[in-house]
Amino acid sequence: MKTLRVLLADDHVLFRRGVADVLASRANLVVVGEAENGLQAVELAKETKPDLILMDIAMPHIDGLEAMRQIKQEMPEVKIVMLTISDDDGDLFEAIRSGAQGYLLKDLKEHQLFDMIEGVSRGEAFFSGVVAARILQELGHPMWEGTQETEVLDPLTKREVEVLELLVQGLSNKEIGSALNITTGTVKNHLTNILDKLHLHNRVQVAVYAVREGLVEEPE
Repeated sequence: MKTLRVLLADDHVLFRRGVADVLASRANLVVVGEAENGLQAVELAKETKPDLILMDIAMPHIDGLEAMRQIKQEMPEVKIVMLTISDDDGDLFEAIRSGAQGYLLKDLKEHQLFDMIEGVSRGEAFFSGVVAARILQELGHPMWEGTQETEVLDPLTKREVEVLELLVQGLSNKEIGSALNITTGTVKNHLTNILDKLHLHNRVQVAVYAVREGLVEEPE
């Protein structure tokens, strides 16, 4: 398994150290640096060349959004996920426009963090299910290609709808499996079938489509 090099950028040292300790529990994850402000994040990114940066937004000197723009300009291949307490629409949409591969709030659980890292490492965008519809509305165009009609050619099964409902609520594969009393592997199989039937490419697109087309109710 390929080792993933991770840079942490957050001005709260206790939170930063906590995330570092969590990541250290996985053999394939290595924290290559810790930045306490935006300028340091830019400098460390150039120095350490990480695969993934977990970036806070509110930091001294320059904020995480500006730091991300500078890093992306020189190192567009680096994946950056905003890990923040800010649920402000302006921060969310600016992060997406600036190239963030994900946007998660700091109240996520440990296994959700690992699910996010696994998904982003495969090239997927990763957002809480509840923000997917907001992203679509702001950008003003669909985030998928292929599905032009609202009618699903292959109807979803009852179980697939159940999986979809939990996905839209922002649950990880592990949480979905626990809620439905099925294995994580079975959840992945259901998600693969859902993607095929809806002609979509990842869980963010599925969440957007499901809410937009009324396949499931939008979470409160």
